[in-house]
Amino acid sequence: MSDSTDQKRPSDPGPVTKAVVPAAGLGTRFLPATKATPKEMLPIVDKPAIQYVVEEAVAADLQDVLMITGRSKRSIEDHFDRAYELEEALEAKGDEERLRSVRESSDLAQVHYVRQGEPRGLGHAVLCAEAHVGDNPFAVLLGDDLIESADLLRRMIEVREKHGGNVVALMEVEPEQVSLYGCAGIEPTDEDDVVAVTDLVEKPSPEQAPSRWAIIGRYVCDPAVFPILRETPPGRGGEIQLTDALRELVRRKPEDGGPVYGVLFRGRRYDTGNKADYIRTVVDFACRRPDLAEELLPWLRDFVDRREAGRP
Repeated sequence: MSDSTDQKRPSDPGPVTKAVVPAAGLGTRFLPATKATPKEMLPIVDKPAIQYVVEEAVAADLQDVLMITGRSKRSIEDHFDRAYELEEALEAKGDEERLRSVRESSDLAQVHYVRQGEPRGLGHAVLCAEAHVGDNPFAVLLGDDLIESADLLRRMIEVREKHGGNVVALMEVEPEQVSLYGCAGIEPTDEDDVVAVTDLVEKPSPEQAPSRWAIIGRYVCDPAVFPILRETPPGRGGEIQLTDALRELVRRKPEDGGPVYGVLFRGRRYDTGNKADYIRTVVDFACRRPDLAEELLPWLRDFVDRREAGRP
């Protein structure tokens, strides 16, 4: 038996192998569409938004995915499960293309589920993952933000494995938008795309924001965040905020689960959390599809011309 000093401490740098995807929100901004359909299942063309998130995790070599769900979210579980009757019907028709698309979601990853019970904020949703994650670092991917590739998440995992601690994805936003995000105070490091986070403020006013660098929906967390979340009181909006727990870790040493780093993201991000951006996302994704662009782009040009000319 090895000596206890040889055992890995929760705060030691180690491989990130698990992804946590919070999906228990009520989706009130998309009512009435989300009365019976989870907002995560709203389609981006012909694939639900949450599948893009799982595909991003898998592309970053995270094959173990935990969904934090709630009531009325059963369709998420069904989507990532086998649909034998549908598969048999497609197979009987010889429709190989649709059969592959149906099987794709169930073959993506090992998907697990836990219910949040009641929506008490992102911090509480992450805390629900503790039993599954254990003493291991883990990634958190929010479904409202779709990232064009897995490069950002891979880079965040590299930073965690090099430095330990926690890593957040940061994107520069306009001053009038800072109140929509958690914002970070930052200091440069010897890596151009990596900063040390000195402060975190959830949805500050423009005057109180420590910078214009906002947290977008990707995190890599040390398991030391769990005991902090258990003690974190409700914050902005009466919810338990992950930002508040990470703010505590900013001041900690590596052996205690800190500090917090930021990876500066300048790529393409799609915010599907509001109606206008959701529609823009669908149009963008459709226009980059060879099977749709040839028909859709000329229609869009004609539609814009008619609108600008005031024609119906």
